[in-house]
Amino acid sequence: MTRQLTIRPDPGGVVPHTAMVMAAGLGKRMRPLTATRPKPLVVVAGKPLIDHVLDRLRSAGVARAVVNVHYLADALEAHLARQPAGLDILISDERAQLLETGGGLVRARPMLGDDPIVVVNSDNLWIDGPVDTIRLLASRFDPATMDALLLMVPLARAHNHRARGDFHLDGQGLITGRQRRGRMAPFVYTGVQIINPAIITDAPEGPFSTNLFWNRAIEAGRAYGQVHQGLWFDVGSPAAIPATEAILADG
Repeated sequence: MTRQLTIRPDPGGVVPHTAMVMAAGLGKRMRPLTATRPKPLVVVAGKPLIDHVLDRLRSAGVARAVVNVHYLADALEAHLARQPAGLDILISDERAQLLETGGGLVRARPMLGDDPIVVVNSDNLWIDGPVDTIRLLASRFDPATMDALLLMVPLARAHNHRARGDFHLDGQGLITGRQRRGRMAPFVYTGVQIINPAIITDAPEGPFSTNLFWNRAIEAGRAYGQVHQGLWFDVGSPAAIPATEAILADG
């Protein structure tokens, strides 16, 4: 029998030239696997977590990735140096101090340019839906009305996720609120977003969270969410690895 190839529709967005890959974390929840390797090099479904991300960036047409490093940085840099062609990789060095997500963006800002960028957590694992996920985000990002467009998944489809959700959205995708203590929020942030780098401003020195930039965008009515149409996995602990691989193996 001849297998028919399914051609996915192309949403037609202008894919950002540059991505920021967050890879500097300590990976405490992934211990003991991270005792000897950084979390982005933990293998899931046959390859390191960061390779899943870099492959998605290449597939979408992103040309350059800025990767921040801190914990076991030499091992991660050596791995990145062996990456195949098709994606230029620059290192944002945080060896001296772990800066968290917001501080990491500030440190890398001179390398990010002024056009919209993709920002991706290096421990993400997702499967595209009918269209390429990053291309879909790019097609929906409108710099005239948005400072941030976050890829989200409904809480009920957030595999291995044990928290209560992160955000509320209205019918147009506008983020209308955050999860509050003790209450559920229907959408989980997947660790993938497109932002306008102009929001990386008026920031404190040292470590801080991207929440600072998100909160400003939410207050200004310029933060939106795009619901992911494929699969997404929270691979934050050793137990999540076989659970994720079992779902992927089941098709």
